[in-house]
Amino acid sequence: MTSVTFQGVVKKFGEFIAVNDLNLEVRDKEFLVLLGPSGCGKTTTMRMVAGLEEVSAGDIFIGGDRVNDVLPKYRDVAMVFQSYALYPHFSVADNIGYPLKIRKVPEEKRRQMVMEVARRVELDRLLDRLPKELSGGQRQRVALARAIIRTPKVFLMDEPLSNLDAKLRVQMRAELKHLQHELQVTTIYVTHDQIEAMTLAHRVAVMSRGVIEQLGTPKEIYNNPRTLFVAGFIGSPPMNLIDGEVSDGAFTSAGGIKIGGLGHSNVADAVLGVRPEDAHLLPGGSGKANVTAPIYSVELTGESTLVTVRAGDSLFTLRADKSFVGDFDQMVNVSFAPERVFLFDRKSQNRVDF
Repeated sequence: MTSVTFQGVVKKFGEFIAVNDLNLEVRDKEFLVLLGPSGCGKTTTMRMVAGLEEVSAGDIFIGGDRVNDVLPKYRDVAMVFQSYALYPHFSVADNIGYPLKIRKVPEEKRRQMVMEVARRVELDRLLDRLPKELSGGQRQRVALARAIIRTPKVFLMDEPLSNLDAKLRVQMRAELKHLQHELQVTTIYVTHDQIEAMTLAHRVAVMSRGVIEQLGTPKEIYNNPRTLFVAGFIGSPPMNLIDGEVSDGAFTSAGGIKIGGLGHSNVADAVLGVRPEDAHLLPGGSGKANVTAPIYSVELTGESTLVTVRAGDSLFTLRADKSFVGDFDQMVNVSFAPERVFLFDRKSQNRVDF
């Protein structure tokens, strides 16, 4: 079994704390995604596993062995970088087989292993080409193949899809997910893209300012965000977050949004959270609306229409049917189901249960 365990791990750069008291176990054969904005500590965390950054305090274990003082080359991890990091004067075959060459694997065996891995990532017809003759997606597959051929204990992937165009990212996500399932290797994947996290991960660790805000399956994090940061970071389009106050279980905002049924909560500095798919347009004249406000914009995405409404100084987005037709400044009625909204305390940043 190859788990990766962090026990009270801290990383400092001078006085700056990049990672603070990290306690986390990446399970054997798990695909765990470290998700967060730039500067949250996710890449630093992964680099400590690889041995490219020293641990300031705490311990890291790989497969039960403490690796704080183990050199990177002895940790048996394979890293895939955002920049591909291919040797430009090496062919595809030589790039893939280079880790085996360093280990002095016999040439014939090396050739067989390269061909086997190349077939797995659909590069077997491109083995004689140089990196400059490949597309971005093909280069990324070369980098993946070079990592796979080592059969390491742990894969470390640092935003490997961020340099690809939108269509290739979708294709490579599917390939990555299938490969990890097929290879059954413990994987730590770093990204700021929450769509990648939601589609790839067994579990997601959402990071902010060097700490994990929430750890759970993609479904858990999406359906039950514990903090204001997680609520606003997960989802595309993101959750609507509307400032207001709650008195005796009724939320009101300066923009005229009103919703009751929030238990007996009282929060002076409250934030109401509602996902676009949980806000609904009502027929004109309906008395059940939580707000009546003008349309700010309409965006057809194909499978649905995103309607953004302005209520006072607040903008919020709802997901309507793809057949919806609306115009700027058209007044619409919008309702929220109380059981599908979230309530947060702006001061503590934590969710308020009701």
